[in-house]
Amino acid sequence: MTDKEHPQDNAPGGGLALEEARPKLRRPPLYKVVILNDDYTPMEFVVLVLKQFFGLSHDKATAIMLHIHTRGRGVAGVFTYEIAETKVIQVNECAREHEHPLQCTLEEAES
Repeated sequence: MTDKEHPQDNAPGGGLALEEARPKLRRPPLYKVVILNDDYTPMEFVVLVLKQFFGLSHDKATAIMLHIHTRGRGVAGVFTYEIAETKVIQVNECAREHEHPLQCTLEEAES
């Protein structure tokens, strides 16, 4: 073998390293879990729901509850669709079990 010959020269592709094509990954769309204000659900229950289903501290849950109370609606959290949908179902079922009209919905978050 001479200095000009290299074993990879005879390899398929002429010695060029082939890289595996990687698909471009996109983050899944996110959804806001929105709690709507009503005139009947106790504020303490809304705080309890925010702590139980969203893992918020008492202070953060209270701040969001006051936002919901004064502005008519508030975001409890932002999640992938499946998680947001599950949380909406959990909150609505809990409210019905406790005979409160509290409503929770989801909306697509802006990218």
